[in-house]
Amino acid sequence: MGWITHLAVYFVIWWTTLFCVLPFGVRTEDAVTQGNDPGAPKQSRIGLKLIINTFVALAVWLVVFIIDRYDLIKLQ
Repeated sequence: MGWITHLAVYFVIWWTTLFCVLPFGVRTEDAVTQGNDPGAPKQSRIGLKLIINTFVALAVWLVVFIIDRYDLIKLQ
């Protein structure tokens, strides 16, 4: 794979893992006021989740890279 393909694979992995990381540490409001969604988080901490997601995606991408680099799985 070329570097553009590796970048595209990382992009897809990053977006996929984002949906796994988003629910981490979600705490909802105790007293819900009218007009607010009862499932809305008290603090989203999206910046922290994006940073965590970047490292999780990097770890998954490294596994894919090693499999590709050393031909551990043969594709016909």
